Amino acid sequence: MTSQKHIGIVGGGLVGSLMSLYLAERGYRVTVYERRQDPRVHKIDGGRSINLALSRRGIRALEEVGLGHVLQQTAIPMTGRMMHDLHGNLTFQPYGKEGQYINSVSRTELNKLLIDAAESRGIQFFFEQRCLHIDMAQSVLTLQSSGSTYNKKLDAIIGADGAFSTARLAMQLTDRFDYSQDYIDHGYKEFLIPAKAGDEFAMAKNALHIWPRESYMLIALPNLDGSFTGTLFFPFEGSPSFQSLREPEQVAAFFARVFPDALSLIPDLQEQYANNPTSSLVTVRCYPWHVNRTFLLGDAAHAIVPFYGQGMNAGFEDCRVLNELLIRFSNDLSQALPEFERSRKPDTDAIAELALDNFIEMRDLVGDPEFLLRKKIEARIHQLHPERWIPLYSMVTFHEEIRYSEALKQGQQQKKIMDQVMGIPAIESIWQTSDFQPLLHQIMGD
Repeated sequence: MTSQKHIGIVGGGLVGSLMSLYLAERGYRVTVYERRQDPRVHKIDGGRSINLALSRRGIRALEEVGLGHVLQQTAIPMTGRMMHDLHGNLTFQPYGKEGQYINSVSRTELNKLLIDAAESRGIQFFFEQRCLHIDMAQSVLTLQSSGSTYNKKLDAIIGADGAFSTARLAMQLTDRFDYSQDYIDHGYKEFLIPAKAGDEFAMAKNALHIWPRESYMLIALPNLDGSFTGTLFFPFEGSPSFQSLREPEQVAAFFARVFPDALSLIPDLQEQYANNPTSSLVTVRCYPWHVNRTFLLGDAAHAIVPFYGQGMNAGFEDCRVLNELLIRFSNDLSQALPEFERSRKPDTDAIAELALDNFIEMRDLVGDPEFLLRKKIEARIHQLHPERWIPLYSMVTFHEEIRYSEALKQGQQQKKIMDQVMGIPAIESIWQTSDFQPLLHQIMGD
């Protein structure tokens, strides 16, 4: 019986908490060990992104464990991107068709809800427990708490402890384990954009705001209290960069020149810039994801940069896919784990590639007139031929039944088609009256 099996999860963040709920539903005894303090008692964001974009892949997983209602408590719908140019002029670009949106959620508030739900179902959480070592041959965790070290024998161990995973580090010491980490040249720094008097939002509430400036950008996501969390994605070195902007006067002058309307919304910009941490952005790839009965989930297996808003969603989808395999193989981990990593790896590699590509789109292209026209034409083709054409962003964000790897493949094909479409003479004048049927027939060969 699974009730006799005890699974330990290293990491009580979003993915670890969600996976504990799936496992408890399957009858396992589950204990979660978290290095940080209890987020319900202590503030623990420190350096991590405060806002996350929850979309259909993540929502589906929450619904499966009976937590679809949490959106009403934690989320603000965002129906599209609001672009801010150098003069503060605004351009709105919908994410999908009418009624489609992504959700701005608080990492901490969602984590609290998941932990509460897990504890209510009998799952034990132990905080301030540092994982020192994993004996993967015997499934034994070595943990440290309050200066004391102890061992915990388990039937299986899950590493859900993020991009700098201790569980993965243990696997890196085993034979034939492939691992790579790639940092991009940009880091990020967050700013609080306060609400106006009476919790009034200082900008349009239901949008992800972007200030695209070619080699860098500022974004802002709404919070429930009327504030926004702004994030500057900026080079570490060069000009301009975090390295070149050090003095308060330099920061103020730079924002006045490049983000003038944002500057007016952040009264303590210089203090926040000086005091808030600057964090790096990394892509992690590794394989295999399991050794014996120790295995990795979420960022521990496949950390990605945040530019598609899919990090949490991909981790939540990991939980759902693994649960489906446990059902398929009657809880036999020896069959489920190899199939999980084999089938899931192409999808996580695909979303890692898409996330890197989308950084270029967000910072360089979203304010470009030709790019905006391209998106309008794509939306029209989808409207006219919805069974044959789904825009890449919609495939990733709103169609959880389409695998990331399939979305990447279809997106690459559609890009080639759109390159030809944009080369049609006077396309800017005729696109609203064209049905594009002959072109689709010609290119797709049907």
